[in-house]
Amino acid sequence: NNLASLYRSQGRYDEAEPLYKRSLAIWEKALGENHPRVATSLNNLASLYRSQGRYDEAEPLYKRSLAIWEKALGENHPRVATSLNNLASLYRSQGRYDEAEPLYKRSLAIWEKALGENHPDVATSLNNLANLYKSQGRYDEAEPLHQRSLAIWE
Repeated sequence: NNLASLYRSQGRYDEAEPLYKRSLAIWEKALGENHPRVATSLNNLASLYRSQGRYDEAEPLYKRSLAIWEKALGENHPRVATSLNNLASLYRSQGRYDEAEPLYKRSLAIWEKALGENHPDVATSLNNLANLYKSQGRYDEAEPLHQRSLAIWE
């Protein structure tokens, strides 16, 4: 999994994919299909596919990863927020804004509750939602989110 991540970061997608798949198969066999390590492997493979524009292949992996995290850790765990954000980003990449927005909002709410309103992960989540609004020309809604994010970073 780590070697695959290195290859992905270098744009060596053809070398990363079989390693991600191998990691996923190992974790599923060793720990069962619903273990959190399986969720991590699913997320990583989905992110690789998203990087390549292979959205139809990424979506079911992101959804399965999210379901595993929710079941294993509860619906309000920060890992769930990360998973929601990843799925929302996939939808945004596809122009599926109506599907992305509630996921970004739920992710933000989880981060705020779990980490407090001034945590850097909250700032990142605010920016993600603001960027979604910018993509739709909803600038009046994006601006206060960017301002709040900036205040957190400062």
